Amino acid sequence: MEKRIVVHSLGHARAALEAASSLKRDVVLASAPGAGCYAGPGWFKSLVALAQASYPESRTEAVLDCGAEAGVALAALRLGLKRVGFSGNAEARAKLEDIAQKLGASIESGGAEALDLRDKKNAAALCRAYLAGETLA
Repeated sequence: MEKRIVVHSLGHARAALEAASSLKRDVVLASAPGAGCYAGPGWFKSLVALAQASYPESRTEAVLDCGAEAGVALAALRLGLKRVGFSGNAEARAKLEDIAQKLGASIESGGAEALDLRDKKNAAALCRAYLAGETLA
């Protein structure tokens, strides 16, 4: 099972990648639900790139949640994001999946287990514990 960490800032993303790098673990940086709609695909792509530049040895993927907004999901795919969350209608999803496949990307639905760093203190320690498989209280 992949380990997914919901990040809300560059600090969160760096904390996740620092922990993943030190533990030699794979990690998925996930946006908050609907973040593609209010922060934008460009913001998320830049956040991930900056974090990865700080930890180039990290083994990471990223997924941007675009809610039910097909246009935002399409923009994310066009920008080069390889994993995009979409919760919209089936017709739009089928079209997005076709486009994603041609771009070597994928469309995902929500519901994956994750550590959400929103309003958490000491993100670095939480990320390390989560990636190490420790039970978080």
